[in-house]
Amino acid sequence: MMRCAQPTQTCARSRVQIIRRSFPEFQRVTEVLVVFYSRKGSTAELARQICRGIESVAGARARLRTVPPVLTAIDQPQPAVPTDGPPYATHDDLRECDGLVLGSPTRFGNMAAPLKHFLDGTSALWISGAMADKPAAVFTSTQTMHGGQETTLLSMMLPLLHHGMYIVGLPYTEAALNHTSTGGSPYGASHVAGGGTQSRLSEDEKTLAQLLGRRVAELAVKIHA
Repeated sequence: MMRCAQPTQTCARSRVQIIRRSFPEFQRVTEVLVVFYSRKGSTAELARQICRGIESVAGARARLRTVPPVLTAIDQPQPAVPTDGPPYATHDDLRECDGLVLGSPTRFGNMAAPLKHFLDGTSALWISGAMADKPAAVFTSTQTMHGGQETTLLSMMLPLLHHGMYIVGLPYTEAALNHTSTGGSPYGASHVAGGGTQSRLSEDEKTLAQLLGRRVAELAVKIHA
């Protein structure tokens, strides 16, 4: 029988680590939440690429969620569940996740109102510290190359910093960040739609989105090992 002279909490953690090493099938799954708002599909496609990056990491799983639109006048009640696509994000999603990636199209150099509205309602999580010490990252899409991508990414980081999260970016050691002629930023993944309504990402944009998801997942796995 294993004896432990350490404090109870430390001893329990040691036993869990021994069990995980002895029985790999019982390894804890690290879940990274991807929350986005998208109007024309570009941000949604970035979110899917980020999920691919997350799930390329052993022991990590992506949880994809969206947020409902914000309307100034509501003629009829909005459905609790969207008619298609991923479910709406809840505070439980934020509380349960091991990492978070936020995405929004650019609105005058800022995040879109629906995502801001969702974040504005997380004060209870801030008070309890439920999101502290978790890795987080951000992504965006714009119509034009200089349409405010970087300021949008920075604006999404601010509430995450208030929640005590670790911000993850993209390093210039990644070749795609050095030679991209479309989206891509050290602040996070991005997409340039080019003034149209198409949502097709360039290969560099896909690569960088997947890398961002992978980096958040790798850090989350290490933190929660």
